[in-house]
Amino acid sequence: MFADINFWAVVAAAVASMAVGFVWYGPLFGKIFMRVNGFDRMTPEQQAQMKKGMAMTYVWQLVASLVMFYIFAAVVGSLGQLTFAGGLMTGFWVWLGFVVPVQLGQQLWGGKMTLFWLGAGNMLLTMLAAGAIIGAWH
Repeated sequence: MFADINFWAVVAAAVASMAVGFVWYGPLFGKIFMRVNGFDRMTPEQQAQMKKGMAMTYVWQLVASLVMFYIFAAVVGSLGQLTFAGGLMTGFWVWLGFVVPVQLGQQLWGGKMTLFWLGAGNMLLTMLAAGAIIGAWH
């Protein structure tokens, strides 16, 4: 299951996921995300304190993405979806079957539905990009 994984495709998928997140939570929906989480009401001191830990947050997110896309690459390979279109399709079904239910459950139990839509949209693009990269670059 893990023998034929292209690690460079996994790395590219992880980097692509970071780029998608940067654009999604930055220019596209950053203001909404900040408002819903209350970051816009933070004092300058609180904002500075939060920014101090951002480098490690990005490092841990990259590590988590590498793990996720390594396993995802094994799934894509096991399903024999080693094409651009096959990777896209697998990314969509993994998103719909695993990501959406988990994110929806988190928000239904006390979260904010705006965060569900933001997170689900980001992860849809992320899984499609990762699927296309991993599927095409086997």
